[in-house]
Amino acid sequence: MKLLVTGTAGFIGFKLALDLVRQGFEVIGLDSINDYYDVRVKYGRLKESGFDGPFDYGRLLWSVRYPGLGFIRLSLEDRHGLQNLFQDHEFSRVCHLAAQAGVRYSLSNPYAYVDSNVVGYINLLECCRHARTEHLVFASSSSVYGLNESQPFSTHHNVDHPISLYAATKKSNELMAHTYAHLYGLPCTGLRFFTVYGPWGRPDMALFLFTKAILEGRPIDVFNYGDMQRDFTYIDDIVEGVVRVMDRAPRGNPGWDGLDPDPSSSRAPYRLYNIGNNNPVRLMDFIQALENELGIQAEKNFLPLQPGDVPSTYADVDDLARDLGYKPKTSIQEGIAGFVRWYKDFFPQG
Repeated sequence: MKLLVTGTAGFIGFKLALDLVRQGFEVIGLDSINDYYDVRVKYGRLKESGFDGPFDYGRLLWSVRYPGLGFIRLSLEDRHGLQNLFQDHEFSRVCHLAAQAGVRYSLSNPYAYVDSNVVGYINLLECCRHARTEHLVFASSSSVYGLNESQPFSTHHNVDHPISLYAATKKSNELMAHTYAHLYGLPCTGLRFFTVYGPWGRPDMALFLFTKAILEGRPIDVFNYGDMQRDFTYIDDIVEGVVRVMDRAPRGNPGWDGLDPDPSSSRAPYRLYNIGNNNPVRLMDFIQALENELGIQAEKNFLPLQPGDVPSTYADVDDLARDLGYKPKTSIQEGIAGFVRWYKDFFPQG
């Protein structure tokens, strides 16, 4: 069985591809390696995966460390390049994690989100449709809940009020997937990720930014004056959930009622799940756990809530637990400790 994982120079895609190939699958990873954040981390992930480069555009490389793991530098917007990749390889399943990420960046660079998250996404859907892919699993986001204040957030809730373009593109991905599931019978499962963190994490995320600033003796920016909470979810728990989902393609919900439509499912082979820790943590408690791990008290710069941000996230994962036995295991203390060990190893302090 051959699998395609997009975004394998990214955080979740990198970890997922390694997990799958260790399980014996043949995996080809795809990434454009854009410079949205420090590319040293992206190239570091690829090196850890056994790729030495050079990473010439459109050239398929094979890992020297993991037999059966390939990588190609390719943009989702490159329709013909993507079509050629699907023609050359019969992918049984596709896990689509590549995207232009970041809420705040979408305020100043909207076209990057339309290009990658909308144009690139339709290119991938078309390839999956014509290749008769058995199952497309794609990344959505907790950001789609927007102005919804009912917590814990449930996939059965309406999410028609996003407050960032990033969130709007992720909502559009869900809608587009349902359309392809309905029209062409393409089995699609969307995963709304909740604040993923851990070793090899994204440099634009809070834990990375806090750790870097504290170790460099700079103040950290604490938004909404610290009155925030997030459903922080450790990377290993996320990957376990994604693997479980990939193994189970949706078949359609025979009890779905068009007079009382449930947003999380459909008569079509389409499903949405939250994937989070189901245990929100106060931001100030998160910072204190990091301070304890580093042995350094952070200087804090308290700021108002940023445009596009929400004060709280909390994932209802009952459906994922019921259907696939998903149960995250990693505590905040364990997760932060794992991240700090990796950070100090990857960025040795002078």
